[in-house]
Amino acid sequence: MTGHDGDGGDAQDLVLAALAAGVTDPRVLDAITAVPRAAFVPAAYLAAADEDRPLPIPHDQVTTQPSLSAIMIAALRLGGGEQVLEIGSGYGYQTALLARLAAHVVSVEIWPDLADRARRNLAARGITNVLVVAGDGTQGYPDGAPYDAVLVSAAFPKVPPPLVSQLRPRGRLVQPMGPGGREEVMLFVRGESGLNRGTPLTQASFVPLYGRHGYQQPP
Repeated sequence: MTGHDGDGGDAQDLVLAALAAGVTDPRVLDAITAVPRAAFVPAAYLAAADEDRPLPIPHDQVTTQPSLSAIMIAALRLGGGEQVLEIGSGYGYQTALLARLAAHVVSVEIWPDLADRARRNLAARGITNVLVVAGDGTQGYPDGAPYDAVLVSAAFPKVPPPLVSQLRPRGRLVQPMGPGGREEVMLFVRGESGLNRGTPLTQASFVPLYGRHGYQQPP
């Protein structure tokens, strides 16, 4: 299979949360319906999988709140034929949503054990149009460039330059801008001379972005 991963179980509460957050793109809402979040959370939190809240994962990380993922993904305006770069795989839920909406997704995760978990979760759902890479997300993934869209799931006050250089002209990039803890999620569009800052999407709390072009590499 490619991005279509079968039935999604009961995700109506997550769809309603996305609608309440202002997401109206039917393709994004359909992806939330189709992708079972329970397949992408730690076993200890299965009962909370359909709640619209972040859930803990290893390394003091959390999964992105589903309605927040929906806001960020909707801003990318994916039509189905794009090459997308995601920074921060986590357990793979947001990656799975992107996989339904784009032709191919490269997802870079700094912690190898989380990258392995995301790979296994995605494979279990039959999702094959994703490459999960363990590495420094602030350096992007040049072998897959150029990208039509970039989604960064961690916070830093600046957009890492490699992500800009790997973004196609007129491509869209979404990143939480701030030190980690309370951020403004921003949409950027690449112009001829660099990124053009767009309208803020929302306020949210994110973990810090680690890497060469972010905060110091974690142990």
